[in-house]
Amino acid sequence: MFIPARTAALALLALCGLFSPAMADVVKPALVEISVFSEGRFRVEIRASIEALLTGINAQYQDTTQAPTAEEYDELRVLEAADLMREFEPFRQTMLQKIALRLDGQRADMRIAKVDIPAPGYTKVPRISLIALEGEVPARTRTLTWYYPAAFGDNAVRVRQVDETNAKWHWSGWQWIRNDSVSESFSLTEVFSPPGTLDIIAEYIGAGFDHIIPAGLDHILFVLGLFLLSTRLSTLLWQVTMFTIAHSITLAMAMTGLIDLPARVVEPLIALSIAYIGVENIWHRGLHKSRLALVFAFGLLHGLGFASLLSDFGMPDGAFATALIAFNIGVEFGQLAVLAGAYLAIGFWFGDKPYYRQVIVIPASLVIALVGLYWTWDRLSF
Repeated sequence: MFIPARTAALALLALCGLFSPAMADVVKPALVEISVFSEGRFRVEIRASIEALLTGINAQYQDTTQAPTAEEYDELRVLEAADLMREFEPFRQTMLQKIALRLDGQRADMRIAKVDIPAPGYTKVPRISLIALEGEVPARTRTLTWYYPAAFGDNAVRVRQVDETNAKWHWSGWQWIRNDSVSESFSLTEVFSPPGTLDIIAEYIGAGFDHIIPAGLDHILFVLGLFLLSTRLSTLLWQVTMFTIAHSITLAMAMTGLIDLPARVVEPLIALSIAYIGVENIWHRGLHKSRLALVFAFGLLHGLGFASLLSDFGMPDGAFATALIAFNIGVEFGQLAVLAGAYLAIGFWFGDKPYYRQVIVIPASLVIALVGLYWTWDRLSF
């Protein structure tokens, strides 16, 4: 019993350190929508966490607990909207100085026209506020670029050209901006054409993959729980396939409005599903017939969690099915990458050893169960 106990202790320390970030708010990119009106004005709508902006928590952190200002963030996160608005007031000028919208290469003057802060709500997911900026567009302007500093975080931006006289408009495709970059130039000389099918596929596969690696730490832990009980490739692929089919169903239903469950319900249940997988791995020495049905049921639940990202990111006009399928493919690639990493690190070396279950499966599953139970309790805390 000495080796398993020692292994359990080491695994507990390692995995708790690795997966504890899921207890905090994930650092999300800002979503920026710019409307340019034919009457000569523009409106920029930024959807972001004001708490993260005020505390300097940006894309260098996967979640808020990794930042040195985590405690300050938590204090802001529970403030009522009016109180947070007062905290935001001194930041207004800083924000206007740091961001930049350029029209034909010239920096446009902007003013903050509106700040809409929702109630604190469920404090286990970021509170997303709306910051609206407005300004004037000179006649015959041809191009637009957007800059949102890395100090504020990553951002995704799209532009809508609005012909008010003829009641016509069309959104451009999204540009995902990282590494303190300026957006590619948006043309303002014609109504935007929809992005190509290949562009949509590439964009949403990347978004799905990112939602697993590195952002989906709770989903990673669930997949590792599936891996531990059986390292056989065929068995794992069956389980992951059932999981993918299930989360695709509820993801589609959530995005079309057929299901709408609040995060305060979904997130604790996802954590509980992780805990259950860990307990089942300890309780059963091998796979039983109900495993696929169980994985399918949990996949339905996890699909509701995936929907939160797509709800923020939005779906392209006229290409809903393409984007949804591409996102699911990206999620599947992320899950397969997790399984491949686990196999190379553990399965290849120890999967056929007689001590595999005693030394690896039981200690690691115990950690998964404990972390899942802690997340459940944490996500139920208000």
